[in-house]
Amino acid sequence: MRESALRLFARHGYAAVSMRRIAEETGVQAGALYLYTPDKQTLLFDLMQTHMLDLLAELSELPRSDCPIAALEAFTRFHIRFHRARSDAVFVSYMELRNLEPENFVRIETMRREYEKHLEAILERGRDAEMFEIPDTKLATFALIAMLTGVNTWYREGGRLSLERVEDIYWEMVRKSVGARLIRRG
Repeated sequence: MRESALRLFARHGYAAVSMRRIAEETGVQAGALYLYTPDKQTLLFDLMQTHMLDLLAELSELPRSDCPIAALEAFTRFHIRFHRARSDAVFVSYMELRNLEPENFVRIETMRREYEKHLEAILERGRDAEMFEIPDTKLATFALIAMLTGVNTWYREGGRLSLERVEDIYWEMVRKSVGARLIRRG
């Protein structure tokens, strides 16, 4: 049911998909869906919350680095790989926020802010160490996340570039966009 709902929400939009449509896609009677979820709003929230919890859990498993440049590269590559493997969940999580009830919206936004704060902390460390030239770390955080998430809109497996090559190119663009430079000590 969750996979069907996610696929349908990503293809047609939350507002255009009825519980009856999800039931048809799942191969059950509409009433049977209510054994698993009280309503469509709860289902949408659950899909988004699961996506964010998975994102934060996998982010917490990234090896930590004291070097802001290494940490930023790891974040860049992680973000691309994680989101590319979950394109429907990413689309729904970004595009259907407007359809969440206010209390659900706040809960999802809180998790999104936690993810953003991780990147912003890397950028602040790099700026403070004079390794990055960033006039506004919060704005840079939003810009980088938007750029990295954008890979999902155009990348196709088997296309001109491998995902690894896309990661390399994007890392170079991220590095240049923050003015990353190595500092020679001593």
